[in-house]
Amino acid sequence: MPPAGVGSSIRPEKTGIFALLRRRYHAAYAEPRYLLSVFLSLGAFLLSLVISSYAIVFATDRASNPVTDLILSNTPAFDVDGIYVYGAICLIVFIAIIILAYPKRIPFTLYSLALFFVIRAAFVTMTHLGPFTPQTGIDFGATVQRMFFGDDYFFSGHTGSPFLMALVYWREKYLRYIFLAWSVFFGVVVLLGHLHYSIDVFAAFFITFAIYHIALYLFPRSHARFSMDEPISLRSHKFRA
Repeated sequence: MPPAGVGSSIRPEKTGIFALLRRRYHAAYAEPRYLLSVFLSLGAFLLSLVISSYAIVFATDRASNPVTDLILSNTPAFDVDGIYVYGAICLIVFIAIIILAYPKRIPFTLYSLALFFVIRAAFVTMTHLGPFTPQTGIDFGATVQRMFFGDDYFFSGHTGSPFLMALVYWREKYLRYIFLAWSVFFGVVVLLGHLHYSIDVFAAFFITFAIYHIALYLFPRSHARFSMDEPISLRSHKFRA
């Protein structure tokens, strides 16, 4: 039996999910300028959403006539509206879970998405094509209607945003494959639903690749913090210190 008092102050380290999250946030807050980086990236992200919404309205109000398309002209339109909307919401929730679970990832992820939406807004305001197939039977409310079914075609945000996340989380193999599959899936969905022209989908990969490298150049500190964070593993549900 150990002497009285020996080992009495030693407690096993908690490894539950809340204790793990507490340690991650404590470590993140301890880094210089972390909170400032979070607030700035969140502000940039929210501003990009505002800019994007105005770009969508601008393009929709000035939409002209549709043009022929090699793929759309030779395929019937399918009703994929539910997948189009709820799939995007699931993507948003999935990304939110990742960055909230790994707080050091928040700034660079938000900066990258903000840059994506701003650059896409610039492209959207340049070309004002009309819908290839007029959309009917949509009943998601005015806000969803405006954000998801406007005439903002070039380039496809549904295809580009998960591809951007695949690039951002490239070192996490499972996340990389999930986001790549999500991107290809959305590309097929928007073509089957005639929600985008084929050039909107195929160009999204090239433009998004460039956006990612611009983000690396513009936000090196946030990316360095992102890269030094602990790796994300989906293979194990054990919470380690």
